[in-house]
Amino acid sequence: MLQDGHPTLRKIAKRVDPKEISDPLFQQLIDDMFDTMYAAPGVGLAAPQVNVSKRFFVMDINDDEHPPAVVINPKLEVAGEEIELREGCLSVVGMVGEIVRHTRAVVSGLDRSGKKIRLEGEGLFAQCVQHEIDHLDGKLYVDRAKNVRPIPAAEEEQEESTVSS
Repeated sequence: MLQDGHPTLRKIAKRVDPKEISDPLFQQLIDDMFDTMYAAPGVGLAAPQVNVSKRFFVMDINDDEHPPAVVINPKLEVAGEEIELREGCLSVVGMVGEIVRHTRAVVSGLDRSGKKIRLEGEGLFAQCVQHEIDHLDGKLYVDRAKNVRPIPAAEEEQEESTVSS
């Protein structure tokens, strides 16, 4: 998992050629990213975080409405009000801060079989999608967050409700 300071995290990721999606190596990369995300643990992981400058991410916010997903070449629409949320990142270990995000997000792109998908949701789903697309655009949450600080040891076990991707 790359950490803040690595140049790949600051590059705008390149679109995935749809022909590449069926490649067994690309499919294995998706599986490996899910494994890495779950082991971390996190709710999302963008390809640049594993040193692959391609426009896709995996996510699993662990709710009944949104099963685990891969979104390739995502296009984001945000809606709803803007609210301040607590956020962390697997590429900025041990830190947390407050960031303004939209309450609702719609993301379209391709799934792991190359079929068009459109996913939408609020809450953690919206926060995670916005966070992961920031990674694809070479941005980290700490670029816009305020009050970035170490996570107090007593709070580390409660971080499941905070985006950490």
